[in-house]
Amino acid sequence: MRNRIRVWLAVWIVSFAFVAIVRADAPADAVKGLETWLAKPVAERGKIEDQSFASVPLTKAQAEKARVLLRDDHVKQIRADREKEWKDQAITIGEHTLKLKEKTFGTKPEKGWNLFISMHGGGNAAPRVNDQQWENQIKLYQPKDSLYIAPRAPTNTWNLWHESHIDDLFNRLIEDAIVLGDVDPNRVYIMGYSAGGDGVYQLAPRMADRWAAASMMAGHPNDAQPLGLRDLPFAIHVGANDGGFNRNKVAAEWGKKLDALAKADPGGYVHVVKLHAGKGHWMDREDAEAVPWMATFTRNPIPAKVAWKQSTVTHPRFYWLAVATGDEKAGAEIVAQYKGQEITLDKSDVERVKIRLDDRMMDLDQPVTVRWGDKKVFEGKAPRTIRVMGQTLSERGDPQGIFESEIDAKR
Repeated sequence: MRNRIRVWLAVWIVSFAFVAIVRADAPADAVKGLETWLAKPVAERGKIEDQSFASVPLTKAQAEKARVLLRDDHVKQIRADREKEWKDQAITIGEHTLKLKEKTFGTKPEKGWNLFISMHGGGNAAPRVNDQQWENQIKLYQPKDSLYIAPRAPTNTWNLWHESHIDDLFNRLIEDAIVLGDVDPNRVYIMGYSAGGDGVYQLAPRMADRWAAASMMAGHPNDAQPLGLRDLPFAIHVGANDGGFNRNKVAAEWGKKLDALAKADPGGYVHVVKLHAGKGHWMDREDAEAVPWMATFTRNPIPAKVAWKQSTVTHPRFYWLAVATGDEKAGAEIVAQYKGQEITLDKSDVERVKIRLDDRMMDLDQPVTVRWGDKKVFEGKAPRTIRVMGQTLSERGDPQGIFESEIDAKR
């Protein structure tokens, strides 16, 4: 009997020890699982979110290792799939093609080139007119230590720079430029003249989390709104005599709107508005002063406060916030901030908000609290997982936009 008890105890101790070891090694096994998955041909992998290792909680060190593995694989795939379009200077998505002209100025900084995307004027005109404007745009500015790209709008419509296909094309351009052009993802700038300025008014707030700064030259905002510019330095340059479509009056009005937003939200809405005296639609290159001004800013991909207002072209993600498919509603607003271990949703026009986190923002080894106004909607650990890292990388191809944890907050 005693021998049986001894045997049973020995088996129980060994089994307990084995379970403890397995549990201790689970995060490491998840990283090994990722390595095995990445070693397969892309066509044989399946979706990363469907893999068992993808939802295993990770330590900070293991998450960093997974981040490097995912980033390196992403670079490898971009080099394999996109070299030709980068070399051909033409990006095609569906039926739209974005042609590119580029120049480099100065010396590449240690972290990679600054990237200036400069949009031409024209619009509702014959293709040859827009081609001429494109040829002119590549000659307008010379940003120091930068890769300067003038794209050719895919269409010849009046709203050629803010149709819905532009967002995807520009996201792909930036994704390519980071890998194939050795661009610093935190130093990407958007600018444009005339119809290109129209595009800046629209694209700057709706894609604010992509840019380090933006400058609008001689354009009109149409239905654009400035709320999303909270974390994006924004310049407006218009000729004081540019009365076409009331560009000068509208620029002054936007200046007042930005002044009011900055006053109500200290630390946000950095801006410059300048109406150039004696100038009409053409400012004789005086607007070029915006280029060195923009270059003084570097993007913060994890600002402590975010103000998101959806445009008529909606997005599922903005900085460290996201919404579920189907909740991308034109005009919807979300205002959120974090401090210490607490996130607060000050305003939301949707009932469910995804909050992305990583250790740059707070200590994910400690409990996190989410408040929706005065109501506590979440309290606990927000585990780091490969699933969230893989998803947030695939959304943008932005190494600075990889998050490790996601909280699904509901009102």
